[in-house]
Amino acid sequence: MTDLKSKYETVIGLEVHAQLKTNSKIFCGSATEFGKEHNSQICPVCVGYPGVLPVLNKEAVNFAILTGLALDCEIAKRSKFDRKQYFYPDLPKNYQISQFDMPIAKNGRIKIGEKNIRINRAHLEEDAGKLVHAGATGLAGSTYSLVDYNRTGVPLLEIVSEADISSPEEARAYMEELRNIVRYLDICDGNLEEGSLRCDANISIRPVGQKELGTKAEIKNMNSFRALQRALEYEVERQIEVVESGGRVVQETRLWNEAEGITVSMRSKEEAHDYRYFPEPDLVPLEIDSDWVNRLRESMPELPEQKRQRYLHKLGLSEYDASVIVESLEMAKFFDRVVELDTNVKAAVNWLMGDITAYLKDKKVSIQDTKLTPENLVEMIELIDKGVISNNIAKKMITPLLEKGGSPKNMVEEQGMSSITDENAIREMIQNVLINNESEVQKYKSGKPQLFGFFVGQVMKATKGRAQPEVVNKILKEELEK
Repeated sequence: MTDLKSKYETVIGLEVHAQLKTNSKIFCGSATEFGKEHNSQICPVCVGYPGVLPVLNKEAVNFAILTGLALDCEIAKRSKFDRKQYFYPDLPKNYQISQFDMPIAKNGRIKIGEKNIRINRAHLEEDAGKLVHAGATGLAGSTYSLVDYNRTGVPLLEIVSEADISSPEEARAYMEELRNIVRYLDICDGNLEEGSLRCDANISIRPVGQKELGTKAEIKNMNSFRALQRALEYEVERQIEVVESGGRVVQETRLWNEAEGITVSMRSKEEAHDYRYFPEPDLVPLEIDSDWVNRLRESMPELPEQKRQRYLHKLGLSEYDASVIVESLEMAKFFDRVVELDTNVKAAVNWLMGDITAYLKDKKVSIQDTKLTPENLVEMIELIDKGVISNNIAKKMITPLLEKGGSPKNMVEEQGMSSITDENAIREMIQNVLINNESEVQKYKSGKPQLFGFFVGQVMKATKGRAQPEVVNKILKEELEK
């Protein structure tokens, strides 16, 4: 398959739906909280009762404009809403209020490494309800379906890329960067598992060098970055196999089956004319003046790429460290507070990227779920820099600080963890270690220098890690040379 893949180019465009963090729905006052009892957050407007009228949520428009600015889009001076007609149980009105030809934002970009992925448009629309397939696990084999309309009318921002993405790995990187952007803007929590950030992919292949696009398939049901990448990798191979066997790729919508690792045909892919768009008669066109846009521009936080560049060029972080910290909004906030406290930045990065990240991965938590504060990390680093505690002692402290919190200084005083700085006391301990390991001393002096590490370990064990390693090394060498 690797040889066959080299004959083809992959062409991918992504349609991402970000569920906006407004307190109420886009066209009514119903709440938007996730996980509430089925059909407990609905009203006559969002379930399509006759005679009701939609009222546009201004905060949803603010969020759309902010996102457009973050994506370097042109913000429309005039926009409007349209009715998108389709019949499905999760859509009680039998149409969705969306935007067709006059989106709020268009012609933007996201930078992935050195490449710009163009953004075609970003537009507002209402979400549909959620079908609950009962009588079996999932859709297959279910005997009946129920509908939860709590999600109906929740504001969505659909962000549509151009077909500039050329690999599943690049699609994943694009999606991760977009998630970071909406989380930094605080307009969407970016939770793929809960569906607050959803992604559909349009993917096709074509022979290398061919200008004309191949027939695309739309892939749905990818609720993690890993699922997105795996689904697209599978689909590339499937389409190549179809073409190589003399077949023709069909334009269709396919579902990703995570359990089996395959995409499955769902239905033929609709075109825009199938939805019979027409202007929403119950909503007036939206006028967006420059003052409105400028106010929002001034309120924008530092974005992921801006933060990454600051870490690289002002703080001197490596490309890898800067990218890893920026990937987690919580970690970036924590680190920024550490920097504000005017500490040893290099040491702070080493702790964050080392023991702290290892703990977070092991426990599957984020740094905000721990008891460690930026102030306490800085206090611990200062104790190390002043020689009050050794690095080994600090390593023993970090887990209690993450799990229980508290002052490192108090912990040192209460538990007697301060460094042994008396060189005479350290020399005496070293002499005892050498007396108790006479045979190893003879081997060392007979040409086995690798035993030096053994002696260091024994001394550190005797001092319970409280001796500074550099002091131990110096005195140990002196004693062994006698």
